[in-house]
Amino acid sequence: MKPALIIVDMVHEFVRGRLRSPQAEQIVPVIRRLIDVARSCKAPVIHVVDRHLPFDHELKLWGPHSLVGSPESRIVEELQPVEGEYVFGKRFYSGFRDTGLDNALRDLGVDTLVVTGIHTHICVLHTVGDAFYHGYNVYVVRDGVAAFSERDHEYALEYMKSVYGAKIVDSATAADVLCGRQ
Repeated sequence: MKPALIIVDMVHEFVRGRLRSPQAEQIVPVIRRLIDVARSCKAPVIHVVDRHLPFDHELKLWGPHSLVGSPESRIVEELQPVEGEYVFGKRFYSGFRDTGLDNALRDLGVDTLVVTGIHTHICVLHTVGDAFYHGYNVYVVRDGVAAFSERDHEYALEYMKSVYGAKIVDSATAADVLCGRQ
């Protein structure tokens, strides 16, 4: 098993901006700890983040958000990548759609994803769905993802578990997976 930590949309727009999750601030330290674990165990740390163009279809539904080059599209300070880590900009809900993520993961030899981020019921859900179809083992960190509401959060976790076979785990178990102890 070769794991990677996937961090979805932990940008200013979704953590502290107009489209923030009410629970966003609570998951930042959880993700920070998992980043530290991944670094110490030499597991790849990969951010997939909204970086929209002004004509993207999604903006019709959500309004302008996380536009390329805007302050809202920057990863929050606490979770900044360091040299050797990866950031993939995305224009769609899924971190896999037209980003090159799958090719990069395969080149790295990764077969297992530990997924964190925002929003459980939108971008995390769609990223996990595509991960399933690409054949990855997927772990979703219950205390490392957040949605607009607890209902949305719980619905998405159950959906990912029952439809995509994702393992829903706490951050302690996720740390074991990242270090190959699971």
